[in-house]
Amino acid sequence: MRVISVIMAGAVVASCTSGPQPPPMRSAEKQQEFQQLMTGKVAGAPISCLPHYQSGDMRIIDDQTIIFRDGNRRSYLAHMAGGCTNLTSGSYALVTRQYGNADLCRGDIARVVDTLNGFTVGSCVFGDFVPYVRQGS
Repeated sequence: MRVISVIMAGAVVASCTSGPQPPPMRSAEKQQEFQQLMTGKVAGAPISCLPHYQSGDMRIIDDQTIIFRDGNRRSYLAHMAGGCTNLTSGSYALVTRQYGNADLCRGDIARVVDTLNGFTVGSCVFGDFVPYVRQGS
């Protein structure tokens, strides 16, 4: 009986784990935008917070990838974890709430809001922000 309990517990735990996430689906237009924003730039060390003055120009590439532009030379790539589904649809928006300082930081929760109805339809968490800087020029 004890062996069966251990096997059942193992099966329950195994069913809760997930394998590697498949790469996000991108439209050809969004893939082209991603390439345009990243071409010629080199990745720097990840940072945990993005100052608010650098987070004004946000580009949603897919449900898990967001790029914040800081002029033409620098972009910050953020990968989202969780349920940020349908971000690329025209009627959804990513909404963040700032506490304490106004920076976006790893672990901050963003809500996906249906802008037509005002309902929250999902939420996700920011990961690290990886700066990509154009070299030369």
